[in-house]
Amino acid sequence: MSENVKEITDQSFKAEVLDATTPVLVDFWAPWCGPCRMVAPVVEELAGEMGGKVKFTKVNVDDNQGVAAQYGIMSIPALLLFKGGQVVRQHVGALPKAALKTILDSSL
Repeated sequence: MSENVKEITDQSFKAEVLDATTPVLVDFWAPWCGPCRMVAPVVEELAGEMGGKVKFTKVNVDDNQGVAAQYGIMSIPALLLFKGGQVVRQHVGALPKAALKTILDSSL
């Protein structure tokens, strides 16, 4: 994981996501998930390109089941975009960089 994407936990979720002043993309993932490994480089690239506009984070659902349950994460990868502490967009499954960038741009 790069310095542009922050790994967060059940304990740090509120401070890192809900209390953030900028929009936050949360990538719910697990190490055993093939599609999650496909999405990871896309998230990393966009984090490098859009770091000032959007905060990029990852939550390992195996280790942080509380937050995953709270947001009804049943399938991964699940990408949730938070703005002002609320979910404004969400997508389940792998998607190409251009599609994720469009989602992020349209929500800013």
